[in-house]
Amino acid sequence: MQVPAPFEYRRASSVEDAIALLVRHGPETRLVAGGHSLIPMMKLRLAAPELLVDINELTDLAFVTVAGDVLRIGALTRHAQLLESTVVGDVAPVLHDAERSIADAIVRNRGTVGGSVCQADPSEDLSGAFCALRAEAVIRGEHGTRTVPMREFFLGPYETAVAPAEVLVELRVPLWATGSAYVKVDRRAGDWAVAAAAAAVRITHGVITAAGLGLTAVGPFVAAEAEASLIGRPPTEETFAAAGRLAAQHCRPSADQRGPVDFKRHLAGELTVRALRRAAELSGAV
Repeated sequence: MQVPAPFEYRRASSVEDAIALLVRHGPETRLVAGGHSLIPMMKLRLAAPELLVDINELTDLAFVTVAGDVLRIGALTRHAQLLESTVVGDVAPVLHDAERSIADAIVRNRGTVGGSVCQADPSEDLSGAFCALRAEAVIRGEHGTRTVPMREFFLGPYETAVAPAEVLVELRVPLWATGSAYVKVDRRAGDWAVAAAAAAVRITHGVITAAGLGLTAVGPFVAAEAEASLIGRPPTEETFAAAGRLAAQHCRPSADQRGPVDFKRHLAGELTVRALRRAAELSGAV
């Protein structure tokens, strides 16, 4: 039988209340919304918080809207809500691609966008997509609000820039890309990725003028060298192949039950090419 260690439970009535509870009870306090990552870890005793703070009543953190040239996503937005948003499909299709590959309908109905990125699992689907889009995380604590680029948000596996007494409240996606896509290989539908790639590009007058590449399950979420190789180049198969080779060369996969290192490197390169090809197609440039 898998049983969590004993813990206390509180229900937060506001973001300020959640922060106060985090401050009062210390670093062994955890926030819970969907719970699809935290609860299984608690059952296996991989996590043993002394207090769980339920934030499901913070409905003001569940929203998807466009303000000017920024897509704003509340941290408590459910995966299903993000997937159903026609606005997201129009301005950031990479997020719809990623959401379709997450687990199953039950998980998507309860799991939250903020919970997924705060888990910082190296195989989590949305993290690479947000990095490719150059999104920002809005974090609130007792001393105010700060903004952290998603490319600096992930400090390592299961570790983020959110401090023990802070709450992720929003994700902001600048709408610079003219096309974006996410491509994933998994062992079965809804499983963690063996490898995946997210691509976002801006193509102007037949040239790539801005690009973002995110990789999943093969090391760091950002493929910086491959990104740099795209700038100023035409959106051709030759350009994409060169970026794929760089992504494969510079990623840092680990061998595990999902495959050996060489196989994952091959996937990183091939999926980068596929994601770039799809992003370019959606931009209308090819």
